[in-house]
This record gives sequence, structure tokens and C-alpha cells, in this order.
Amino acid sequence: MVSSHKSPQHVTVIAEVGMNHDGSFGNACRLIDAAKEAGAEVVKFQTHVPDAETLPDAPSPPYFNEESRYAYFKRTAFSAEQWRALKRHAEQTGLQFLSSVFSVEAVELLEQFDVTAFKIPSGEVTNLPLLERVAQTQKPVLLSSGMSDWAELDAAVNTVRWHHDRITILQCTSEYPCPDEHVGLNVMLEMRARYQLPVGLSDHTLTNYAAFVAVVLGASVIEKHLTLSRRMYGSDAKHSLEPEEFAELVRGIRAIETMLASKVDKDDVSRFSVMKATFEKSLVARTPIPAGATITPEMLAIKKPGTGLPPAKLREIIGKKAARPIRANTVLTAQDILWEK
Repeated sequence: MVSSHKSPQHVTVIAEVGMNHDGSFGNACRLIDAAKEAGAEVVKFQTHVPDAETLPDAPSPPYFNEESRYAYFKRTAFSAEQWRALKRHAEQTGLQFLSSVFSVEAVELLEQFDVTAFKIPSGEVTNLPLLERVAQTQKPVLLSSGMSDWAELDAAVNTVRWHHDRITILQCTSEYPCPDEHVGLNVMLEMRARYQLPVGLSDHTLTNYAAFVAVVLGASVIEKHLTLSRRMYGSDAKHSLEPEEFAELVRGIRAIETMLASKVDKDDVSRFSVMKATFEKSLVARTPIPAGATITPEMLAIKKPGTGLPPAKLREIIGKKAARPIRANTVLTAQDILWEK
């Protein structure tokens, strides 16, 4: 499902669970179920191997200060068997399982149970050895671009492209939450033109608006954080959608897909026949008009319903003769007029 060969009318929606499970296997399973119920097609986690990716005293981001990131990753890490079980649960639910990797060791862990694709998070774009290992798997790659400039992104794309071109690049802004003015939808379009690859949006705003516009602009993937409740512990929960909000995101995207894929023939008004009869107007006899009388403007009015001669015919029938007697307040039809002088 996550690949670089999607129909332009279809958008893959990824529910980014990330670390919103807070180390609870039960919550992780519940989040998979919530993602499915909300209409996502892919559920995404983050696979951290703490000792492989961070020093114990590495600084935490400003939006995370409850505990050290190292301690957090240690506390919330799943075992290989738990990861296998989560992937199995996702697939049995009907979702594709996906996870962001933060080290080569994380890649090797996920490869044990044959994941179908890999996500490169924004902070790993410059980690070319990691990208090299991911690319060697020959599996589709989603590449977030949240904190990289063009030169860094070029190097990342080229590293993967040396092995294959099944790459989708996600415009992403590494701000939590991301203000509207920093979403960078222009960058998404520039990435598509620059790399000739599918693009999407990993959206960190607090609403669905950016995702909707991204779909209109041609995004093939939308990723958004999902939580059971914004009151849950962790750095991402407060910036995530709750299940019903996520469901509204999916409903909106599917509606936009239908709108974009459905072409309307403006000349085909057959489906409006009842509405036209109800809301449009016709030429109506203001006064009784005898058969053979020359029709003058004073004899006519314009009133509902729209079942007779339209008002646009007014100039055309002035000066014509009545083909038969016409009662007052009667809708005029073509049969009421002698069209030849």
C-alpha cells in the first residue's frame, strides 16, 4: 500500500501512533484498532533501540522535559516478540504496519519479521549509513524532510535511488505544533518537481486543513498523529488527533478524492429537472389573451414554476400571436404561440 505507484486519485492515510502508546503493549493494540476504525490504511510506530541511537546524556527537545529521552526510550521499548505481535495484529485488522527507524539496529530488528516498507524520520535524513541499509532491503521508503535543506535532502534521495526509486517524500515541518505559516505546501510541490517522485505531507498542525489542501495539490500520502486522548503522557499526544477527529480527517480526504476524480459536464442538467421546474420561472399570462391576439409586454409576467417558456424567450414572443385562448395566470408553452408571422 505504501509505494511510489499509487493512483493519482487515491491518498494513503497513515495513522502515526509514534510513541503515544507510552510503552503499553495494550495501548499500542488499542491504537491499531482505533486507526482501523477511523479509516486509516497504515498504522505507524517508532522503533527505538536506545543504546544504538543516543547517548544517555543527549539533550531532549524543548517540548519534552518529563524525563530524559534515553530513559524514555528505555522505558517504552518493545521486545522483538512484541513488535512481531503488533505487526501481526495490524495486518489481521487490515492495516499495513509501518515504523520509523532510528538506527541500523532498528532496521535489523524489523527485518526479522519482514516489514513491507520503512519510514525515515526527519532527524535521520542526514544519517546516510542508515539510509543505505534501508535502501538495501529494496523495500519502499517514506522519507520525511522536516529539518533538512535541499543539499541534505538531495543526498538522502540519491542514496536511496542508488538502489531503487520506490520513494515517497513527505513535506514535514519539525515544529510541534506546526503553525499554519510554516506548513510549506510550496515545498511539497517543489519536491515533486525536483525529484519526479510521489510526495505527501506529514502534518504536525492541530487541524486537518493543511492535509486537505495537500490532497488537492496532489499529495499521495497523508500522515497525522493519532492518540486515544490528548491527555495521555508523552511529547506527541498533545499534538495528535483523537479517534473521531482522525475519522473526520479520513472522511474529508475521501470526499476530496471523489471531488477530484469526478468530472461534471456543465451541459448535462438532466439531474436538475425537478429543481429547475421548482425554482426557475416561466412566462405567464398576466391577463386573459384571446386567440389571435398580438402579444404585448403588458400581457405577460414572469413567475414560478419553471415548466413553460423561459423568461429568456420574452423578446422573442413579443409581437407574436396567440395560437389559442390563454387564461390569466397560465404558464405559456410553445403550443400557445403562432411562431410564423
